[in-house]
Amino acid sequence: MITKQLLEQFENTANYYLSEIPKYTMEQMTRKPSEDEWSLGQMYLHLVGSALYMQLRNLELCREQESAPVANDRPEMVKAMFAAGSFPPDRIRVPASPQYTPKQPESLEEMEQGLRAVIARMRELEPTLAAIPADRAVAHPRMGLLNAQEWFALVEMHYRHHLLQKGRLDVFLLNNASV
Repeated sequence: MITKQLLEQFENTANYYLSEIPKYTMEQMTRKPSEDEWSLGQMYLHLVGSALYMQLRNLELCREQESAPVANDRPEMVKAMFAAGSFPPDRIRVPASPQYTPKQPESLEEMEQGLRAVIARMRELEPTLAAIPADRAVAHPRMGLLNAQEWFALVEMHYRHHLLQKGRLDVFLLNNASV
């Protein structure tokens, strides 16, 4: 998929997340289904933080490189994921840790501002992608080396993937409205 289409698809998903924020109270945004699961607000902050401080930062590192990495032993499931243009619909569980588990949001505005910052950054970076050589890549902790276009696509796929989690959290909140 060309990057302009990816950007448009990303903006549609991000704008959906933005449009949903006013439908929740802060209590709903911070309510967790269980101790080892995230709240809706934590999921929102995860989307913002992973895009700004990992995915888009690594895209920029691809642009800044002087030379290409040596090899890329990419797992087959990652090749299939990029070929399909989406994550598999499986839940991904990562053990809780201070460096990975998002904090609870402090306000609805914090989530709105974060999403708007990601949208703005994606708009800034999209026109620069064509000039970044495809052989310049930065390692993802599980996916192997990704080039700038793949990091850009990963943001869109990641936001779309978390719609599944949002759906589960919406059902939880609906079923526990009086709790």
